Amino acid sequence: MKEKRIKGTRIRLTTTDRVFYTIIDIFLVIILFLVAIPLWSTITLSFRSNTFIGSNLEGMFLPVWQWSIAAYRSLLGNNGFVNAFINSMKIFTMGVATALFLTIPLAYVLSVKTLPGRRFLNILILLPYLFHVGLIPTYLVVQRLGLTNHLAAVFLPGAISTYNCLIMRGFFEGIPDELKESARIDGAPEWYVLVRIILPLSKPIIMTIGLYYGVSFWNDFFNAMLYINNNSLQPLPILLRNILMASGMNEFVEVSAFGEAPIQAIKAASVFMAAIPMIIAYPFIQKYFTKGTLLGGVKG
Repeated sequence: MKEKRIKGTRIRLTTTDRVFYTIIDIFLVIILFLVAIPLWSTITLSFRSNTFIGSNLEGMFLPVWQWSIAAYRSLLGNNGFVNAFINSMKIFTMGVATALFLTIPLAYVLSVKTLPGRRFLNILILLPYLFHVGLIPTYLVVQRLGLTNHLAAVFLPGAISTYNCLIMRGFFEGIPDELKESARIDGAPEWYVLVRIILPLSKPIIMTIGLYYGVSFWNDFFNAMLYINNNSLQPLPILLRNILMASGMNEFVEVSAFGEAPIQAIKAASVFMAAIPMIIAYPFIQKYFTKGTLLGGVKG
């Protein structure tokens, strides 16, 4: 038998274990290639020059001296792209802050076991998750509130996710009751218990749920298309849609809005640049991600 050392402990692996781990490794390598090849293709395509007339597969292996930054220069020099990027950042920051500000107190209230009517409130929160009201009532509510052509219309309709709230509630329920009761015995109000005891212990779940909300708001296309008609307020997903719609044009046309650059390169560069904020943020949140999800899902 083969021995495997895990944190100083020797574990004997049987033949079945080694076969299982080998299959898992092969599967993960396949997934890696399925993710890496399209990403690498998009990156190399974004550096395509006007002089290159080969296929996308050939473009993936172009030597460095044939690459061009014309697409990135065109995007960064275009006021529409910069404005859309800023709008998306506003939606991202305000959306995450608003969603956490609303989800944390709601999840904490639902986690209090002595709360009168707690079971009824949990059912009341769960019903909209099981039975969605539909698009038309939501649109009418947003319109009556005067949120059309405001960035808030993108993130306020989804500011509280039932799924995220239940995960956070499960995490709060996993915190020992002795910590909460000791503060209550000393006369601390519930807001003090939440702010001074619960939140410092809840960094993993807060970061995890914040990431869930952030990815959702950053990639939100439908709400922006539905509620925002002002071009100066359109976020990045809408601009990407307009660029992708231009892909029906000749592959190497001159796009007046973005200067001289291949439309395919502009498409690829815009998609890659739109993913950069999430790529930068994820490594800082990764250490909390698994812990927050697992602990939050134990009792959720």
